[in-house]
Amino acid sequence: MGVDYYKILQVDRSASDDDLKKAYRKLAMKWHPDKNPTNKKDAEAKFKQISEAYEVLSDSQKRAVYDQYGEEGLKGQVPPPNAASGASYFSGGEMPSSFRFNPRSADDIFAEVFGQSSPFGGMGGSRGTRFPSAFFGGGGGSMHQSAPRKAGPIENKLPCSLEELYKGTTKKMKISREIVDVSSCSKSMQVEEILTIDIKPGWKKGTKITFPEKGNEQPGIIPADLVFIIDEKPHPVFTRDGNDLVVSQKISLAEALTGYTVHLTTLDGRSLTIPVNNVIHPTYEEVVSREGMPIPKDPSRRGNLRVKFNIRFPTRLTTEQKAGIKKLLAA
Repeated sequence: MGVDYYKILQVDRSASDDDLKKAYRKLAMKWHPDKNPTNKKDAEAKFKQISEAYEVLSDSQKRAVYDQYGEEGLKGQVPPPNAASGASYFSGGEMPSSFRFNPRSADDIFAEVFGQSSPFGGMGGSRGTRFPSAFFGGGGGSMHQSAPRKAGPIENKLPCSLEELYKGTTKKMKISREIVDVSSCSKSMQVEEILTIDIKPGWKKGTKITFPEKGNEQPGIIPADLVFIIDEKPHPVFTRDGNDLVVSQKISLAEALTGYTVHLTTLDGRSLTIPVNNVIHPTYEEVVSREGMPIPKDPSRRGNLRVKFNIRFPTRLTTEQKAGIKKLLAA
């Protein structure tokens, strides 16, 4: 097959247009001759090779010819009769003897992908569309100037119920964004994607899930990261305190003094019965170990369940009730 363009760009044969563009951006920035002043000749050859590989693989027609006939097919050299099988890319099975590939200038491809104003501020160089070496960190310039500017992160809240954060769940998020058409960097196209978010048991409010560079694309700017931030929905029974779950129970004074049994349905649907035999005072808490939230780093461990009590005191007592209480307390 001759030159392996996929290997040059360090991508799989199934690479998408987005994969190709990311790979080209990374390698072009690394091997641009102006960024390699001490090894300019080798860098120039490598830069041209990267540009040629990107030009072929990012063009659907050229890529189809290359995939079927290799580099020889692009140059119009007919492969041996037994070298190709199956249907040809060309209608009627015509061999690519009439196809001629003339690589464009590597500088033109670089300018097209990065844009005239990216990543070096839109200043032209002394050689075609080549950017000046100062923007690559040479000639007194800084490396901070050479890196393309990245758009700020896009943050979105992701509401989750306490049950979802207790058990874990998977959410599918449909997004729509603008991407640059690789065949014409001055144009953009809208695409839709489905992002999968695996929420782990025990995740807390404020946990961030980042999808790198899933924002809108613009020439010369690295797309923004898309960030989802976990937000906890209020629960009618439980509140969360770190890894603990807290529940409040209203009881009468008689129940506080004589004993009370708590009945709860846990976040995973179990029935929980908690007998309280101690005298319950206003600041009393009944603690049930390992019935709280899972601990994210080790879901086999859990926080505690803390039961608080709201005691309803009577508004008045009869003389007999007061005497009975005094007798009880004096015993």
